[in-house]
Amino acid sequence: MRASAFLYPWDVIADPGAPRRLAESGVQQVTLASAYHSVRALTPRHPRHRVVTARHHAVYYPPDPARWAGRALRPHPQAWVPVRDAFDEAAGALAAAGLAVHSWVVLAHNSRLGAEHPRATVRNAYGDRYPWALCVGQPEVREYLVELAAEAAVRPGALGTELESCGWYGLGHLHAHDKIGGVPLGAAAQYLMSVCFCRHCRNGYHRLGVDPEELRRAVVGALEPLWAGAPEPAAGDRAGEWAAVGELLGRDLAAVTLAHRTAVAGEFQRTVVRAVRSAAPGGFRVLLHADPAPHRCGANAGVSAADVLAEADGLVLPCTDAADREAVLTAADVPARRAGTVLAANLVVVAGMGGRPDALAEAARQAATHGAGELRLYHAGLASDRDWAEVTRQLAALRRRPGGRPAPTGTAR
Repeated sequence: MRASAFLYPWDVIADPGAPRRLAESGVQQVTLASAYHSVRALTPRHPRHRVVTARHHAVYYPPDPARWAGRALRPHPQAWVPVRDAFDEAAGALAAAGLAVHSWVVLAHNSRLGAEHPRATVRNAYGDRYPWALCVGQPEVREYLVELAAEAAVRPGALGTELESCGWYGLGHLHAHDKIGGVPLGAAAQYLMSVCFCRHCRNGYHRLGVDPEELRRAVVGALEPLWAGAPEPAAGDRAGEWAAVGELLGRDLAAVTLAHRTAVAGEFQRTVVRAVRSAAPGGFRVLLHADPAPHRCGANAGVSAADVLAEADGLVLPCTDAADREAVLTAADVPARRAGTVLAANLVVVAGMGGRPDALAEAARQAATHGAGELRLYHAGLASDRDWAEVTRQLAALRRRPGGRPAPTGTAR
């Protein structure tokens, strides 16, 4: 199976050995951040630093002044990697080592723009704003994100792109000094806490025949027992999650919220993919980080797989355990998907972040049996030497006994 490793530009810049080490590990491709959210990242092998603090969402290239002139929502350039075009420099070094480079673009997750423009963010049923979550129900936000996707995805040297948080974002976010675990919230409660009641979303519910204020009160009423310690309905899988939402809120009102969110997200995702294609050369691959359960939100935004795969070249899917791998890959392997569509299994290979680098080969084989044709390895820059040495061994074992679908050869676009 073809494998791509995630990297930040600072993992490569000023470390001349990084591209060679990565190429020798057995990966064929790098998914390199070109627009990314705030992060504090460990760099265990870098010769010049051990921690990089990216203070806000930023682009790792010089944004085009003409594209953004007169716009209130606009990208901020980074200031912590000491080169003008960090993506270009890192991509060039990786390509020189024989690695294909695809851009990695984070869209709706942007705490700096959310802080600067609070009205552009998700507003929950209690009136709280989520500054990390831009609301894709708002036309100005969608316009900004479409422009950002086209600019950040199609960078010199990139043969394709992967779009993260390309849809609804919500409560589930590791925010600075996060303290929201006092009341454990399952997937159903997190969904209800992520339903937006900004002006545009309220208008959307109204167009579907529901009074938005009555809906807001119903969401609050559904959540109140949970704050007092009542158990959340059990939800063993994604279908169970949605059934639990219906049990808490009522099926009819739950259906209205999902109808609004699915329509908005679907149109937004199609528009983003088309914008990237129009800016890109032929053969440029466009993949979405996604979850095939439409009610899901976050980095892997919920999608209708049949709908989005009519436009995009594929999906990168969260595959944290065996049950997850079967559920998401089976749901995304829709009969109508086009020939050449990519389903990539996203696997965490950093032991300190809950990953199992020692089980990579077996996880890859399981993913292949459920339709995955490629792997994504999170994250080459964050992994320890020990973890990455194990990844190298596991990839070698996978090449010797691939299982599932045959691995492509050569450098794919």
